Amino acid sequence: MANDLSQDERAELEALRIERVKSGKGGLYLKVSTKGGISLYGLQKFPVTLYKEQWEKVVAHAGVIQQFISDHAEELKSKGNS
Repeated sequence: MANDLSQDERAELEALRIERVKSGKGGLYLKVSTKGGISLYGLQKFPVTLYKEQWEKVVAHAGVIQQFISDHAEELKSKGNS
């Protein structure tokens, strides 16, 4: 597929791959992976990479996840440096 792209399209794709979205003091950023997934950096040693549809499901359930964390706060451990 990469061979079918024009030079401008390749440049745009590369620009998207290196685009970083900074978020707060945690230094989180997103990057388009070489396979077209979305990689979230800054949470752990390795990035968390999911495809668009997977991230959309996670984001759509953010409230459920937050409620679960709240409901189970005493059972959950924290890393301590986040």
